[in-house]
Amino acid sequence: MIVESPAKAKTIEKFLGADYKVASSFGHIADLPTKEIGVDTEGDFTPKYIVSRDKKDVVKKLKSLAKSAETVWLASDEDREGEAIAWHLAEELDLKNTNTKRIVFHEITKQAILKAIENPRTIDYNLVNAQQARRVLDRLVGYELSPVLWRKVKGGLSAGRVQSVAVRLIVEREREIQDFTPEASYRIDAEFSTEDGKSLKAKIPKNFETREEAEQFLKDNIGANFKVADLTTKPAKKNPAPPFTTSTLQQEASRKLYFSVGKTMTLAQRLYEAGHITYMRTDSVNLSDEARKGAKEEILKAYGEKYAKSRQFKGKAKGAQEAHEAIRPTNFANHSISAERDQQRLYELIWKRAIASQMSDAQLERTNVKIEADKHDNIFTANGEVLKFEGFLKVYLEGSDEEDEEQSGMLPAMKAGQPLFKDYITATERFTRPPYRYTEASLVKKLEELGIGRPSTYAPTISTIQSRNYIERGSVDGTEREYVQFTLKGDKLTEKNLTETVGSDKGKLVPTATGMVVNDFLVNHFSNILDYNFTAKVEESFDNIAEGNKEWTSMMKEFYKDFHPHVQDVAKNADREVGERILGEDPETGKPVSVRLGKFGPMVQIGSVEDEEKPQFASLAPDQNMETLTYEEAMALFDLPKKLGEYKGESVEVNNGRYGPYVRFGKKFVSLEKGEDPHDVSFDRAMELIKEKEKADAPIYEYQDKPVQKGVGRFGPYLKWNNIFINVNKKYDFDNLSGDDIEELIEDKLKKEREKIIHNWEEEGIRVEKARWGRFNIIKGKTKVEMPKTTKVEKMTLEEAKAIIEKKATKKKTTKKKTTKKTTKKK
Repeated sequence: MIVESPAKAKTIEKFLGADYKVASSFGHIADLPTKEIGVDTEGDFTPKYIVSRDKKDVVKKLKSLAKSAETVWLASDEDREGEAIAWHLAEELDLKNTNTKRIVFHEITKQAILKAIENPRTIDYNLVNAQQARRVLDRLVGYELSPVLWRKVKGGLSAGRVQSVAVRLIVEREREIQDFTPEASYRIDAEFSTEDGKSLKAKIPKNFETREEAEQFLKDNIGANFKVADLTTKPAKKNPAPPFTTSTLQQEASRKLYFSVGKTMTLAQRLYEAGHITYMRTDSVNLSDEARKGAKEEILKAYGEKYAKSRQFKGKAKGAQEAHEAIRPTNFANHSISAERDQQRLYELIWKRAIASQMSDAQLERTNVKIEADKHDNIFTANGEVLKFEGFLKVYLEGSDEEDEEQSGMLPAMKAGQPLFKDYITATERFTRPPYRYTEASLVKKLEELGIGRPSTYAPTISTIQSRNYIERGSVDGTEREYVQFTLKGDKLTEKNLTETVGSDKGKLVPTATGMVVNDFLVNHFSNILDYNFTAKVEESFDNIAEGNKEWTSMMKEFYKDFHPHVQDVAKNADREVGERILGEDPETGKPVSVRLGKFGPMVQIGSVEDEEKPQFASLAPDQNMETLTYEEAMALFDLPKKLGEYKGESVEVNNGRYGPYVRFGKKFVSLEKGEDPHDVSFDRAMELIKEKEKADAPIYEYQDKPVQKGVGRFGPYLKWNNIFINVNKKYDFDNLSGDDIEELIEDKLKKEREKIIHNWEEEGIRVEKARWGRFNIIKGKTKVEMPKTTKVEKMTLEEAKAIIEKKATKKKTTKKKTTKKTTKKK
């Protein structure tokens, strides 16, 4: 039986007897080549699949096992990608139809595996072709658009069908925020008391537009009498949310557990492979009869009969057929599992959501109160909510992306006509808010609403646009804004000026200068590819292919006949676009001052490349924006680097760098504090920072006649000894490390380094070490060759290791020669 991952193989092996051998393909064994387009664009779009170098040993081993097996069971995942893996296995291993069977299951339990074995099928070529269509179309878009970006915008860029649309959404949202002008109005809030001293909060539903109107309204309430004009109480109910799909799991794990989309999918994959949950890539909200029965049994046992209500949900997603069930626990009796903490937390979230979906509605009582005054016609309203029966709320309540959602509380007992007494009334200046920046979760929600991408694409898409530096997680601290609040207490009206922080958006998705320029170029020249409707229609076409209603190569021909000529036209005729914006003239030279995207990011330029003299350049600070940079801010950048003085015979200067402003002294760099302007840094301030750095770098201990230093880096606190960096975990008190602690940490590190080494041929300078993810490294000097998990390194000889190193070195030389030739020819 062949599955994709070793973890999955390990779980399945527990359920099958000695007659079965379960092996892993470690994901795809074949894919399109990386150094060529790999698609016959002049013919019928036949893809050229190859087995990559690191999968050759895997294929060899699987071939050998398949030859000696009575039956080969292809048990890859039940989605389109899983079907394509099964097909590649059948092709590359030369499997015969007579003894090859395809099985699928959406949970890794003994019952599901045995049921699948009893009901084998053949490979579904409609699903395979839908996956081929996606892979080929994305390859055509990426391989044809990316070189145009290299020539017209900047080298090293890439475009992709779904990733570029995701970037467009984020860029458009950012521009909406930049163009937004806040409008002020005045919100009226009040607190009243009943005769027996119980208080309730109320408000005027509509804000007043001007300060004068708000102030006058408060004056109108001086000496006013208040009473309950109307009171209505109605029963209400709240329904549970459906069980998780891939998209809703990603959104809720982000809201409740603060997981990135990528982390959620990695943890969910592990839970699935360990047999704890059903398949985690699904558009379906459906639960099987067996699952609903299991949920009901557990609800009756844990909460009682009145909490149980079996229900089936209907999905809204188009093409919701990848898997036929929502994400749920394989056994509802397990409220939690034994696993590492984050897996436990995600499992518990999945369990709560699934069990709550089969529980009773929550029964509420909603009260609406209208309060009138005898001196004006404006009506105050108060809303309250009483929970009569908690139902599913005993277990779970769905989160929300709305940041300022008001919660209704309980109201005191009242009746129509009864008098109320004013405690206070406030009129607070409020401002309209710009649209919220996307979080990973809200971006997934938007992509799903637009029908763009499918469950398996969201995590890699978000990861790609961040790794390509088109999008980054924002670290916007916000700015202070003043606002006014009037308060009427008794008959006294007071005015107070207050401040609030606005625009703080930590962790939200913000486009970089590169992302904005690339997006503008693609929207200008390839609007159809970045059109939301086009991208959604492509997904529909993939669904039609999966259902057998469309032929995949005809879809490719239809797309490519217009796409390819258009790409060629843009490559030939479009102007080079780098998002350049002229800001003014340099007062000394009269040359234009512009801001544009350069090789290393956004920069300001004085002059142009056509000038006889070289243009002057200055990089933007990390918190500066190409689109909003002013002429004054641009010119100030040329004041840097600024020499401040000398210390110990070395020059001390302040400058802006890629990661922010810094002070440099010799070869040492010291970052300025957050928000500190490099233009304002004096020599005294620079010396203060340098002395702090020297103090921090001073040895704290000596071990084996070598100094030990400590510091805090991007991965947390560490020690540095003998050019070795040693992470200090939470077991130790980093601020109060003893000599014994330091020696223990160093020895533990040295022991781990020794244990990593499998072979060490010192005379040849070659060693073999364990690497991450179960792989191995063969190292000689600066040359390092990574070997797959399947390599039998224990039996490796020096000659074999030498041959691998030599092959790597020869390949490097060949690549360098090719590059040199090309460059010379161009010149």
